[in-house]
Amino acid sequence: MDQTEDLSRAYNNGDFIPGSADYPPRWRAEAAAFRVRLGNRALSAQPYGEGARQVFDLFLPEGTPKGLMVFIHGGYWLAFAPEDWSAFAQGALARGWAVAMPGYTLAPEARISIMTREIEAAITAAAAKVPGPLVVCGHSAGGHLSARMACADLNPTWAGRLKRVVPISPLADLRPLMQTAMNAKLRLDATEAEAESPALRQMRPGTEAVVWVGAQERPAFLWQARLLSEAWDCPWQAAPGRHHFDVIDALREPQSPLMRALLDGV
Repeated sequence: MDQTEDLSRAYNNGDFIPGSADYPPRWRAEAAAFRVRLGNRALSAQPYGEGARQVFDLFLPEGTPKGLMVFIHGGYWLAFAPEDWSAFAQGALARGWAVAMPGYTLAPEARISIMTREIEAAITAAAAKVPGPLVVCGHSAGGHLSARMACADLNPTWAGRLKRVVPISPLADLRPLMQTAMNAKLRLDATEAEAESPALRQMRPGTEAVVWVGAQERPAFLWQARLLSEAWDCPWQAAPGRHHFDVIDALREPQSPLMRALLDGV
């Protein structure tokens, strides 16, 4: 790789997705309506620390939960909040699982290594409220953070409960991001990029992994997904016809291939 090449275009999703600007406001509107429908089974802004963004939303199914699925939002570690994504809990709730959606401190206020520790703490707090197996997924930057939860260098109290991680469109090797304009805020250096790259870390024994990505995503994201699957010797799936913004739509459908990859057999 040419260390002087500007890779900003390679990691730009919105400019290559028709109507991309319409997605975030639609997600927020659908999320708000979903929380209203769920009523007292939607527990918003549960604290796991003292920071303003150190909270998680918890959604409960009818009856006793079968376990806890965690969804970590994306936004290049720079944008969004848990309350933007509530509607994507639908598929897991329909299958009897509780869903936690953690927040984390965004860049430039926090470095990615700090976000990793915050997500670990958020899952600790959420897991204390819901017994049973854990499944962790996340999208884009959240895909990175979900994969970090399965890395052997972390040893959280809930590690024995973590059955499966499904990183969706993950950023698995952070080193190329040092060559993008966004690194002015991310502040990645070579040491942190290597330490925080799941594709460069060992996966914790006893945890399953499936990597998911949209088949119509940017080549850089297809490369990142394939790289993680090869590094961890785990399956990967390119969802036909899906791009970076709609690949997560399948989280709404209890029997979609993505939801089966997440929860079947757990």
